[in-house]
This record gives sequence, structure tokens and C-alpha cells, in this order.
Amino acid sequence: MRILLALAASLALTACGLTPMYAGGAQSASAQGLAAVDIPAIQGRGGWLVKNALEARLGVAGQATPQYRLDVRLDDSLEALGVLNDDTISRERRILRARYQLVDLASGAVLLDATAGSDAGIDVVSSEYATIAAEQKALENLALEVADQMATQVALTMRSQRPAQP
Repeated sequence: MRILLALAASLALTACGLTPMYAGGAQSASAQGLAAVDIPAIQGRGGWLVKNALEARLGVAGQATPQYRLDVRLDDSLEALGVLNDDTISRERRILRARYQLVDLASGAVLLDATAGSDAGIDVVSSEYATIAAEQKALENLALEVADQMATQVALTMRSQRPAQP
């Protein structure tokens, strides 16, 4: 009975039209398109973190001749949330936002113009070192989150731009 149920469920999934984004592995249209994206330097420590995370996710590391360019502008801010009676800050929020455009180098056309962002709460403690370490760790985590969002949107754009391979 379980085998028949599993078989019926697998047949239903194949009929729904879902196809894996990276079907074909490194030879898929999506993977080859992602490897052809050039990511220029992004300003600041957050920019360095986001660029490295994007390169890891897109698999660019000099694997293909660039056909696309991903222009990224970051906005990194730290704001006080909890202010105590003696005007000391007890909580901060670090916000990392990215505005990015995927540009086709051959035509100059902007294929994707989007934003990505995330934020994290930070407890401000009596140790200045611990607070600075928490702020830096929050930036590292936010850079990974923003890079994930950007890589997903770029991959979806690549998938829609390139014809599907059989």
C-alpha cells in the first residue's frame, strides 16, 4: 500500500511541471549563465563580504568569459533601538540593504534591477569588545543572507533568459 501511495505521489509531482533549476549540473543553462557573471568590487567591509559570498554561490571564480555584470550598491546602517533612562543604548539593529542590477555586457541591457536586505538585532553589553564583536558577526551573517537573496534572483533571471536544454 505504501509503495503504491509513493508511486502515485511521484507521478503527481512529475505532472506539475516543476523542473530543477540546475538540471544538467554544471552544464545547465543556469549554471553556465551564473558562471559568466562578473562582480566588480563593492565598497566597504560589508561589500567585501557580500562579493565573496556571491562569488561562492554563483561559482564565478574565473570559470567563464563574463557575459554579465552584477552592479551592487550596499547600504549598511546601525541604529539604536533601546535607550535607557541614563541615555545609554541597550539594543541596536544592524541593517544591510543592497540595490543591484544585472547587466548584459553585449547589449548593455539591464536584465534585473532589484533590492535585497536583512537586519539583525544586537544586545549592547557593558563590554565594548563584545559589542563590537557582535556587530561584526551580525554584518557577516547579514552579508550571507543578502548574497543568498541576490543569487536566487540572479539564477531565476538566468533561467528565464536562456533557453532550456533538453
